[in-house]
Amino acid sequence: MLPLIVVAPMLGAAVAALLPPGRLPWLWATAVSWFMLWAAVGLAAQVMDLGVLSYWMGGWAPPIGIEYRLDPANALLALLIALLAAVVLPFAGPSLAAEVPERKSPWLYAAMLLFLAGQMGISVTGDAFNVFVFLEISSLATYTLIGLGRNRRALTASFSYLIMGTVGATFFLIGVGLLYALTGTLNMADLAARLPDVAATRTVHTAYAFIVVGVCLKLALFPLHLWLPNAYTYAPSAVTALMAATATKVAIYVLIRFIYTVFGPSFAFGEMPTVQLLVPLAIVGLLSTSVVAIGQANIKRMLAYSSVAQIGYMVLGIGMATATGLTAALLHVFNHALMKGALFLALGCIAYRFGTTQIDTFRGLGRRMPWTMAAFVAGGLSLIGVPLTVGFISKWYLVSAAIELGWWPIVAVIIVGSLLAVIYIWRVVEVAYLQPAEDTTRCEAPLALLVPTWLLVGLNFWFGIDTRVTVGIAERAATLLFSTAAGGAP
Repeated sequence: MLPLIVVAPMLGAAVAALLPPGRLPWLWATAVSWFMLWAAVGLAAQVMDLGVLSYWMGGWAPPIGIEYRLDPANALLALLIALLAAVVLPFAGPSLAAEVPERKSPWLYAAMLLFLAGQMGISVTGDAFNVFVFLEISSLATYTLIGLGRNRRALTASFSYLIMGTVGATFFLIGVGLLYALTGTLNMADLAARLPDVAATRTVHTAYAFIVVGVCLKLALFPLHLWLPNAYTYAPSAVTALMAATATKVAIYVLIRFIYTVFGPSFAFGEMPTVQLLVPLAIVGLLSTSVVAIGQANIKRMLAYSSVAQIGYMVLGIGMATATGLTAALLHVFNHALMKGALFLALGCIAYRFGTTQIDTFRGLGRRMPWTMAAFVAGGLSLIGVPLTVGFISKWYLVSAAIELGWWPIVAVIIVGSLLAVIYIWRVVEVAYLQPAEDTTRCEAPLALLVPTWLLVGLNFWFGIDTRVTVGIAERAATLLFSTAAGGAP
């Protein structure tokens, strides 16, 4: 099942491309996503019961052969990717039919499945070079998906992301190449065992710098985030929801994996100035992009800048270099995907009816689209971090980690970031509920769009109340990453 969770969407993409235009490619892609969810749930349960799972491709033992490896950290990520795909793809059928010409549907869903294959491959591979390969598979699919947006500026956004993404991938590949030249291995577990003997060399320091900068460009850490707002704004609505919920989260996982597993915390936070780099950038990005989000007239762009701010929370948890901080980062990876997925799906419902997400469109929508706007408000409450939502759980652990370290100014930053989120979410609520609409006719989104949207909204509250699964996996993952680093081998 471990390799099949990657192979299934990859082969599914080839099949989707051969299907006739219409509903069939969408139905096929949806079926593949549901299989991925079933497989991811089963694998996550096995990891929690049995520990780390390992699969040797072709029967070749690592480090010579390619290994797929699943532990609590990437089991949580695989579960997240599969869950969001299984919810967004049913939404994508009617939503994308209104935004993308029908004749392009086979290529559209083939690209979506390739995107999922790349994301899933990054999450389960134990080979550093394979991370690059899957990164490129998902990136090439993403450039295509963004370019399919109905606004002509989608092409510019896609090209901008292509240039920035290529630079990031090149930096990452240079870093991996330097490690291979020094150690003669690409298996991440083997790299972790060999690097301590050569950690003092400039080659390792240079490789670390290239990898961190390349990955930070992919995850859109401030100030390397300039590709993200346009990409999210002009991509088709369902594509934006899937990208916002998974793409940057996978890049966060890659950063965690290389810092904590390959290089190890003692090197990353001892010999290298990782804390001095990540924490200030996370704080500045968190505050500045939240302020920028307040002034946006396009709500998709507002949520795009909000995503950059939320990435700041995750990187802040990583930079704390403690088990609680890492737990908070892993939790926010999962929780932010749920909240931002719900918000972008709600915007997709509005775009389906009006063809735009400009704030002027929202006048009186609280009465005209009550279920859609209620979903947006619920997702906004989770983004702010109101108790009983997943956003509160993430920020609670992040505040706890800051208090453990005595970083009281960081606690203040987290609170200010939440208050800024209140402001830009309230702007939408005020227009939708307190301003009259020129047309008072009810125009609620169809049930096919509302059901997936409300499913994600429900998960925001479910995992905000019952945290056994998410917190349990995140705590085990953080403990494992720190204990294996201390033991010298993952």
